[in-house]
Amino acid sequence: MTRRWLFADQLGPHFLDEPDQPVLLVESRRVFARRRFHRQKAHLVLSALRHRAAELGDQAVFVQDDGYGPAVRAQRERVSVCHPTTRPALRLVQELGVEVLPARGFATEQQQFARWAGGHGSLLMEAFYRDARRRLGVLMEPDGPVGGTWNYDHDNREPPPADGLHLDEPWWPEEDEIDEQVRADLDRWEREGTARFVGRDGPRRFAATRAEALAALDHFVERRLPTFGPTEDAMLRRDWTMSHSLLSATMNLGLLDPMECVRRAEAAYRSGAAPLASVEGYVRQLIGWRDYVYGTYWWFGPDYPGANALGATTPLPDWFRELDADAVEAACLRDVLAGVRDRGWVHHIPRLMVLGNYALQRGWSPQELTAWFHECFVDGYEWVMVANIIGMSQHADGGAMATKPYASGGAYINRMSDYCKPCAYDPKVRVGPTACPFTAGYWAFLDRTQPLLAANPRMSRPLLGLARLSDREALVEQERARGSAPP
Repeated sequence: MTRRWLFADQLGPHFLDEPDQPVLLVESRRVFARRRFHRQKAHLVLSALRHRAAELGDQAVFVQDDGYGPAVRAQRERVSVCHPTTRPALRLVQELGVEVLPARGFATEQQQFARWAGGHGSLLMEAFYRDARRRLGVLMEPDGPVGGTWNYDHDNREPPPADGLHLDEPWWPEEDEIDEQVRADLDRWEREGTARFVGRDGPRRFAATRAEALAALDHFVERRLPTFGPTEDAMLRRDWTMSHSLLSATMNLGLLDPMECVRRAEAAYRSGAAPLASVEGYVRQLIGWRDYVYGTYWWFGPDYPGANALGATTPLPDWFRELDADAVEAACLRDVLAGVRDRGWVHHIPRLMVLGNYALQRGWSPQELTAWFHECFVDGYEWVMVANIIGMSQHADGGAMATKPYASGGAYINRMSDYCKPCAYDPKVRVGPTACPFTAGYWAFLDRTQPLLAANPRMSRPLLGLARLSDREALVEQERARGSAPP
């Protein structure tokens, strides 16, 4: 039996062929010297890796070194690895002569995605999702999808209730001596200058072991899944978790397989414990969007991360890069940036419609933004963030993934959150001292990118609205003067 090399995102039992298979685990400090990750992301990854080593005991060779090469070359038996999730990791294992097995941890294999993508002129996620539902037999009846409808997104766009969701606390892990040692090591590396971090330290909020992951999954399915769907796109200042599962970081460590989460959710629907709209919305995130993002990462090729169809080259400003939320006056951006600073996590709508939307409007470099999301989010990995930022958030691929840019004014944020009432800015105002940065930024974005978007039929109405603005010149000058200063 070969010794299985497990990367830090391959820590679940499904990455082994047999429960007693010999394992190689490598903790490379060079990773933290090369990039400045969020402090809590570094803690989570190291905690998960060291917990796995402790669980395996003598079954694993655990090497803590500056790199991977010496540890792999030192093994006497043959070493195999499940296909890594990124191109740099794949190049590394190939250079080291390691046997590469098919990928695990996804519901759709790369070859399956390639066959699907090769047969479609337009890579619409909804088409892929429906194909995956059929192929995997998820929420299906003999005559079609359960309930007769594939997608309940129209039921899952409710604004937040004025008085909140009134849910129990999410499941939280309890730190142990391994976490204590991780924190001490991170402190020491910072003192020595061998690693630098961004964001604040804090209690570990995400599962770092298989047992913790299963407990978190149980809690979500039983207590949060029933209310997940209707407000999954809503935002609340005093409730950063809402009904979300908080399982993305754990799943991206490989501690949960997406299909076990899907089957648990489907069972909750069939037993009457959760409504179909909530279950379908959660299932779509896993075998729809998550697998779609993974598939497109490999399908689009190595040049895709450098795409910049809208010519966005402005560097990320220091206040954003350093997570300086206190410098921001706009209520939504201040709260969301503080969430990244304090936890290394906010859910998908703050990512897309606050952080990504603001960056898109101001023409920030999509490559710098991709790196920022990778480094600052506990669930951020290259394969996740490239398609999410280059394709969906910043429209830098020119429409290969999304048919139009995800840009919106303050009206969207006002409708889907409770941010705007206490804010110094008015989402209905686009010019003047109370002009909402998102409302003004939306029209300035259209003004700047009009030549590039004029041929897009879905942008014809917004561009017609731009042409009718009586204060267009004043608005553009206002936003130019604002520059990269915090709003």
